[in-house]
Amino acid sequence: MVQADRTPLTVEREEFSDYVAHLQLHMALQARNLVPSLRDVHDSRATLLQQTQADFEKWVSRQTHNQLVTDRRSHR
Repeated sequence: MVQADRTPLTVEREEFSDYVAHLQLHMALQARNLVPSLRDVHDSRATLLQQTQADFEKWVSRQTHNQLVTDRRSHR
């Protein structure tokens, strides 16, 4: 529920703040994929595990963002 004392500007700032937080997380995940590993991974199982973990972190980030957007819309 939106409180009566919250102005549209306050709500907009909160939404922008959520967007910035999501963007920062996304950029951190992307940077993680761009920085080469400190060790060479020649084992295909290790490579698969590393990629799976990165994919899962991206999926969680998107799900969290989508849930925040859905929650915001339902409180309007």
